[in-house]
Amino acid sequence: MGTADLIPGVSGGTVAFISGVYETLLFSIKNVLSGDTPKLLLRFKIKEAIASIPFRFLLPLFAGIFTAVLLLAKFLSYLLHQYPTFVWAFFFGLVIASIWIVAKRVKIWNMNRGIAFGIFTIIGYFLVGAVPVETPETLPMFFGAGMLAIVAMILPGISGSFILLIIGKYTQVLASVKDMNIATLLAVMAGAVVGLGLFSRVLSWLFAKHHDISVATLSGFMFGSIRKLWPWKETILTRINSHGEVVPLVEKNILPQMMDGSVFFAIFLIALGIGIILFINRLELVKEE
Repeated sequence: MGTADLIPGVSGGTVAFISGVYETLLFSIKNVLSGDTPKLLLRFKIKEAIASIPFRFLLPLFAGIFTAVLLLAKFLSYLLHQYPTFVWAFFFGLVIASIWIVAKRVKIWNMNRGIAFGIFTIIGYFLVGAVPVETPETLPMFFGAGMLAIVAMILPGISGSFILLIIGKYTQVLASVKDMNIATLLAVMAGAVVGLGLFSRVLSWLFAKHHDISVATLSGFMFGSIRKLWPWKETILTRINSHGEVVPLVEKNILPQMMDGSVFFAIFLIALGIGIILFINRLELVKEE
């Protein structure tokens, strides 16, 4: 799950489905953050509250997620700096296939769900165009990013890294892990904890009571947002970040200038990303059978 959530387009929630721990994960989150555990704590039943936490499940799970983030963040940060077109091409393929997989979860498509898909496609398209490539590197922004990104852990089909991408926080969080910026990482983690508490019950209710329109809305938003992942870009404006580096501020999508080897390799990476997601989905279907 940790490896999946580092890669935009691969959902940690989907991996939880494949491995058969999704329902246990959702129940554990709800119980610890808004169920029996906080109720027992409020009644000062400390021993019973600790006993209600499924440590044997949560500790190895989150240790594995944390380990994957530490081991892979530097590598991904290096690739994004040295080979951005190839990395975004791979991510683009991952997300394209993920949209298809998520949309297939709508049991019955009708006019209302089609309208929801169309509206949120437009919203996603213009939202990622309005958000700068880099948002301010402040602790409140990282806290909010953690709140939004954690939804991916309890929402199969959308990646936490994808959310970080569209709000301009993906490379910043990777850099914070690479540099071991403790204050930033604590802000992201605090936001994640608060986000889990706020959204776990809400999302469970939405998908239980309004499943199809919720999934149609999600898939539309993802479809509109792939504008940000197009591999070939032209920088319109730049800025100096907090590290004194010149980074893009405004970019526009363009077509490749010439069909050379790098373009064909990028196309191959798009196809590879699509193939990986379809393979993961196939594993999920086999697991369900």
